[in-house]
Amino acid sequence: MSNESPLIQSMRTAVAAAPADVPLRLHLAELLLGEGLGEAAVAEAAVALQHAPGDAAARALMMRAMGLPAPADDKAEKAEEPPKAEEPEQPAAHRPSTGFDWAAAENEVAGAVPPRFVAPAPAAGPGATAPEAPLAADGSGDPGNAAAWEVDAPGTVTLADVGGMEEIKERLEAAFLAPMRNPELGRLYGKSLRGGLLMYGPPGCGKTFIARAVAGELGASFMSVSINDVLDMWMGNSERNMHEVFETARRQAPCVLFLDEVDALGAKRSRMQHGGMRNTVNQLLTELDGVGGANEGVFVLAATNVPWDVDIALRRPGRLDRTLLVLPPDAPAREAILRYHLRDRPIESVDLGKLVKVTEDLSGADLAHVCESASERALLDSTRTGVVRMINMKDLLGAAKEVRPSTDPWFASARNVAMFANEGGMYDELLAYLKRKRKL
Repeated sequence: MSNESPLIQSMRTAVAAAPADVPLRLHLAELLLGEGLGEAAVAEAAVALQHAPGDAAARALMMRAMGLPAPADDKAEKAEEPPKAEEPEQPAAHRPSTGFDWAAAENEVAGAVPPRFVAPAPAAGPGATAPEAPLAADGSGDPGNAAAWEVDAPGTVTLADVGGMEEIKERLEAAFLAPMRNPELGRLYGKSLRGGLLMYGPPGCGKTFIARAVAGELGASFMSVSINDVLDMWMGNSERNMHEVFETARRQAPCVLFLDEVDALGAKRSRMQHGGMRNTVNQLLTELDGVGGANEGVFVLAATNVPWDVDIALRRPGRLDRTLLVLPPDAPAREAILRYHLRDRPIESVDLGKLVKVTEDLSGADLAHVCESASERALLDSTRTGVVRMINMKDLLGAAKEVRPSTDPWFASARNVAMFANEGGMYDELLAYLKRKRKL
């Protein structure tokens, strides 16, 4: 770097301050190429392609930096005129022609490039796709107070989009969804068109995504609420916010109201020192009761990592009276999640079956981290050698070996609760899982 000009050093500082600015990074790569620093230009172009895989300018610059023939139109233009930061990237269908037929080139090398996966993709259907990250996995993200009362329209995500986890789907269908799908039968048997379900389990296992899938199954709107949307520093405002949340859900019925981290919204009142938060929990209990059938068409789903910290009154009949344990993804779910997170990455000859076996007990968030770490390995190697290569099984297995299950600390805490505080058999399902995994 000592041989670089002051201009290039200044550009490196600017790129470090805005690493996702693709035009700025390509400008730096052009300057490096002009100074004869081809390997450094290749590294910058590779990073640009990570941020914008379909960018034609980045691909053309990469070819020139690697000494490959560049498009006739591009070669002269790109050397003289760096990309303009103020011009937004155009959609692929509207980009000016570069004079180079990428489709023909792709067909020409099709036999030389190894397949992305060892096994073909499964047919579409249950378990064929996976949660988005996390989706939240969870990947949901809290909208914050600025969008506290936003309600998402009925979505297309259903339980068929949840990879694997057949036992959870069956329990949801039998205990929650089937009665809601048949309102006529419900009325015949005096069943109200409302319900409450508490999902619990280790973090990063897809509770938020399951809640969205339930909304899709019911054809209902979706509203996600966390403590940031409700809590207010002024006395009485938190209770009013809680009331407004339920009023919004009632106006949008049928609506799935998702209470994220319900242990914060409905913590045990016996442990609270501050009366204001205790009043907020009382307001939540009142709203769940829905005096006079006001909650008809409102399906309340709640999620928590620590169900033992939730006020016992929330779990009485008529409120969150059903519980569902959401465990780390099983083998079909892990395959779907891994396939999802590798879908847009440059990979070759990936044996998902082998990768699924070595990632047992990892959560959905852990699996996303494995794919991200493997990408970093290939990227750093390409930067060091100056030769861009694809992500392979060695990268993925190495990343999987380094990632420890983030669920282990949760199971260590949950084990003691399940063994010594299993009032009413609430944690029987968790105890059965711990025995099956020999974690007791």
